[in-house]
Amino acid sequence: MRTSLRLGLVVMAAMFGSDDLAMAQTAKIKLGYAKCAHCLPMSLIPGMAKGVEVEATGFNSGNDVLTALVSKSIDVAQVTYLHYITALDKGFDVVAVSGQINGGSECLSSAKLSLPPEDWAAFKATVAKAKSDGQPLKVAASRGNAQDIHMRGAFLKQGVDPNKDIQFINIPNPSDHLAALQRGEVDMICSVEPFASQIRLAGAGKHFVLPYDQAAGNLTNLIVTRSDVIASQRAGVQGVVGAVVELDNKLIADKGPWIDVINKLTGLDKAVATEALNNASPDPAIHRSQTLAIAAMMRDLKYISKDVSAEAEKNMDYSFLEKATGKAKNDLGY
Repeated sequence: MRTSLRLGLVVMAAMFGSDDLAMAQTAKIKLGYAKCAHCLPMSLIPGMAKGVEVEATGFNSGNDVLTALVSKSIDVAQVTYLHYITALDKGFDVVAVSGQINGGSECLSSAKLSLPPEDWAAFKATVAKAKSDGQPLKVAASRGNAQDIHMRGAFLKQGVDPNKDIQFINIPNPSDHLAALQRGEVDMICSVEPFASQIRLAGAGKHFVLPYDQAAGNLTNLIVTRSDVIASQRAGVQGVVGAVVELDNKLIADKGPWIDVINKLTGLDKAVATEALNNASPDPAIHRSQTLAIAAMMRDLKYISKDVSAEAEKNMDYSFLEKATGKAKNDLGY
């Protein structure tokens, strides 16, 4: 049997050449990522991954990336902790294999609101008056993304019920947030970088708060796959996780490539990209305890229908991170 296998490889090498044979043996992974400041470095993974051929595709939102993963259009996805919990609530087969970059959320108010930055007391008074006047404050986000949940969790912690005390406006594409605030269609937006920096630098909105005072903190991005991909393409998944760890280390040392890729893929100038990176932090760890807290918060907010804490813990596979970093899972967020 071994002789036959060796003979087969020799014949294939003769037919296709050694380079073609090596290519035929290389794992292939289809990777998806969203178009936000802390997501876009994923476009660099194909040039960094070792032992795997990666085809990377950008999607408008994390919801689109998750849909592509569960429908088996892609093999590995950059989504958020919140998408991970949502997917488990729906019974989808998703497995977290790495973190990536956290941060990227900011709530910005319209100039006409005259809301002092970080002043929750003033915000709550404004919300209460608007509600009593019969014209609830209009607060926008892209429903279901990390910024939406960060905002809802932070509001709830301050005693503002996002389902009862304000009027929520869904603007699916974050690139439309600036225009909505500029036209006066909403009073506040919780947006994602680099669009949050674009809004602030254009004078369309003022910083109110980074909504990290809730269970999710500033956690945003996760790398996830499916169990069938792990079973059939373990080496490929390992190659992607190894590249994410290497990429994070490079971005911590030098943000130049990060600024370049935002500029290239969004068309926003480098001043906006540079500003956006003040609200982002590379982090390949998978934060287990915070993930369970996020699941509880999302249940409180009625974004999920049941307790998925057991599934969330069960579907975290630290083995790829352990191999990529040489560290034990207790040092990687477990």
